[in-house]
Amino acid sequence: MTNGLTIGAFAKSVGVRADTIRYYERHGLLADPGRTAAGYRIYDARDVERVRFIRKGKHLGFTLKEIGTLLSLHSSDTARAADVLDITQRKIAEFKSQISDLSQIEAALQRLADECPVNAPATDCPILAHLAALPERQGERED
Repeated sequence: MTNGLTIGAFAKSVGVRADTIRYYERHGLLADPGRTAAGYRIYDARDVERVRFIRKGKHLGFTLKEIGTLLSLHSSDTARAADVLDITQRKIAEFKSQISDLSQIEAALQRLADECPVNAPATDCPILAHLAALPERQGERED
């Protein structure tokens, strides 16, 4: 008998599904686990810590690629904190850009909402008119 966790127990202990564990393995975020004589995957405390690290990284908005880099830095004897800081500062800049974009979208939606004649027919709604209009200028995003 082994002291490790099977994939189901492991997944449950870290709050993810078993297919998420397999996904992390396929993408190199988790090492191939040890196996029992019957071929069952067995995970240990280091694997639990690693998945918790991944989940915390995802919660902070890091991509799995960035998390993979952070994991490598975390386990490196030669990595420097400046390397981690560089990744973090790029992520902060990315978020600031997204926040700026979202603020512009919010302002545009608020202007349209403020102009909406509540009791008028929907055909008079500036929100629908805006959505139906052709792009006003070259390069306007069509998301």
